[in-house]
Amino acid sequence: QGQVVESGGGLVQAVGSLRLSCAVRGRTSKEYGMGWFRRAPGKGREFVSAISWSGGVRYYGDSVKGRSAISVDNAENTVYLQMTNLKPEDTAVYYCGSTRTLYLKSYQAYDYWGQGTQVTVSS
Repeated sequence: QGQVVESGGGLVQAVGSLRLSCAVRGRTSKEYGMGWFRRAPGKGREFVSAISWSGGVRYYGDSVKGRSAISVDNAENTVYLQMTNLKPEDTAVYYCGSTRTLYLKSYQAYDYWGQGTQVTVSS
């Protein structure tokens, strides 16, 4: 099992932008893709975005669609999530995980996760 390290979170004002990074150490060829989920205070887990390592499959959650772009750098074993026009409701801890399955939007399909990175959007 590999190790995921997230970075890029922080405090940003509304309508600002952030780029989250998800670096995988010890990645194997069996891993199909990576996904981002988030958990806001007092709320449940929410799917944000996911991508296959080939880059050919990408998904976005409804709440970030049109404001986010996910990409992959296979040479660096890193996935990036560019988020723009941030809103206070985007405030959450963002977690990145790895899956060997095609079910990129399903939290239960993921094999291991990073520690999370905090994103705080002020109004």
